[in-house]
Amino acid sequence: MVQSSKASSVRVSADGEGLVSRAGVALLRELTISTGLGTGWSEALLDTYDGTPVHLPGRVLADLAVMIADGGDALAHLATLRDQDKLFGAVASDATAWRVLDRVDDEHLVRLQTVRTSAREQAWAAGAGPDLAAGLTIDIDATISIAHSEKENAAKTWKKTFGFHPLLAYLDRPDISGGEALAGILRPGKAGSNTAADHVKVLTMALAALPACARPDPDDPDAPRVQVRTDAAGATHAFAAAVRAAGCGFSMGFPISTEVQAAVLAVPDHAWVPAYDIDGGPREGAWVAEITGMLELTKWPDGSRVFLRRERPHPGAQLRFTDADGHRFTAFITDTAGGQLADLEVHHRCHARVEDRIRCGKTTGLRNFPCRGYPENKAWLELALTAADLLTWTQALCFTGDLTRAEPATFRYRICAIAAKLTRTARVTTLHLDQDWPWAQHLATAFTRLRAARWPG
Repeated sequence: MVQSSKASSVRVSADGEGLVSRAGVALLRELTISTGLGTGWSEALLDTYDGTPVHLPGRVLADLAVMIADGGDALAHLATLRDQDKLFGAVASDATAWRVLDRVDDEHLVRLQTVRTSAREQAWAAGAGPDLAAGLTIDIDATISIAHSEKENAAKTWKKTFGFHPLLAYLDRPDISGGEALAGILRPGKAGSNTAADHVKVLTMALAALPACARPDPDDPDAPRVQVRTDAAGATHAFAAAVRAAGCGFSMGFPISTEVQAAVLAVPDHAWVPAYDIDGGPREGAWVAEITGMLELTKWPDGSRVFLRRERPHPGAQLRFTDADGHRFTAFITDTAGGQLADLEVHHRCHARVEDRIRCGKTTGLRNFPCRGYPENKAWLELALTAADLLTWTQALCFTGDLTRAEPATFRYRICAIAAKLTRTARVTTLHLDQDWPWAQHLATAFTRLRAARWPG
């Protein structure tokens, strides 16, 4: 076994000057300035102060969002910025940050969300937006965030854990790993999975979070196309009607009811067509069929169609009571007209990407809601969604190749964690990145691209 003694033989001293760690975080912080996020949030909260605050509230919240984007999950982690004042300047204390969160009631939370919409418009106009001609897809799903102590409205969940049950909406961006976090509502742990009112609320918030140029209009057939995808928890008559009223299309998981089970047995063999993989190739052992004419769908919006997917379970998989003839069946309902059956099915199956969005979100503020009070934790949720957006916009605006699609953990390691040295010569401050770091030049180029972007207004 070969052992290296190089590390243990290195002399260690604490006399370095001008050194900073996590220099890449400065890129995220600069983005909050370019998009107007900090300034807008300050304007939204200034009416809660009697005088001029020492630390502008918008700057405090923006720093919290940057800290969360860098992987922080507690107010104390704001020290990662505060302890590097040469790079980040004066950063608020933990107590000040808590007091700012405490000022965000429901009215001011709506103002913060409106500012984030404006920031999204700025980022999209600068080049971070998706291709609107291809249409947009909003994925809605819920998750469990466990609480390890008593917190307001934390409760037992349907998974027999204890915590919260937030419902989230993400804009599907296959070109970027994290997507965009449009909206979310923090709910008690006991909240239901298929509550139509909550789904309608999140949809309304998600559409409001889109730039005006990307919002659907039920009265304008030429307006941008937006489809809403959910699992079976969202498949309610009320929510489907709300989606249609908003001018959107829908694709939702459909429960395997007794009526659907009867249709499974009645589908003729010739009606099954091969399913596709996400890359467009045929998927071995999987088929799709339409059963719209076999079901009573009068309570669903006009044009609703139901499809079945039949697939052989993986070896060793346990069959469910809804499985038949050795196959596993799933169903979904959509109002998309025309199209090949396999294309519609694979598009709906891509709703599974929201699980990756949430998984990444758990590393970006959603794993832990650190405050005891419910209003403060609702504000934290907004900051966590903002942090996800900051990562997405940064990747879209400033990087190419693998770094555009890197998940948050990889992005933090390669970009945020870069060490550097600050120097000041002839009144010019320079951040010298570690030239031996493999992604140092990528970060230097990213700063150039961010500053060269054409920001409206």
